[in-house]
Amino acid sequence: MSPPKRRDQPVLVYDGDCGFCTTSARFLERHVPVRADVVPFQFADLDDLGTTVERAEHEVLWVDRLGRVSGGADAVGRLLTEAGGAWRALGVAVRIAPVSWAAQAVYRLVAINRHRMPGGTAACRLPAAQRPGGARQEGSGSR
Repeated sequence: MSPPKRRDQPVLVYDGDCGFCTTSARFLERHVPVRADVVPFQFADLDDLGTTVERAEHEVLWVDRLGRVSGGADAVGRLLTEAGGAWRALGVAVRIAPVSWAAQAVYRLVAINRHRMPGGTAACRLPAAQRPGGARQEGSGSR
């Protein structure tokens, strides 16, 4: 894995094969005023972002401008903090105990059950390599 590298703007990495994840990412793009690249992990150069397929399959990721990678509820909190305004206050709250404990528990519950969420499909519960058409491409930089 490459060392973290500085970037012009943060990156939000999500599971593009999951309808619920894709809907959630599109909601954030439309309603949260943050400048970030929003990309499905299947099309991201994960090595360049300083992370792995295994982590991206497990949780949404936020890669900040300094190349630091956060996951799950912490990633959502950092995205909201970056958005500023009232979103910033919510993002900070999500990242501070005891709210962070509840946020992480809710995030895990949703992530485990995303195949049951609106837009979710049975494919959402499978690892990417086992999904229909989900074979990893050689040379994609995602390992």
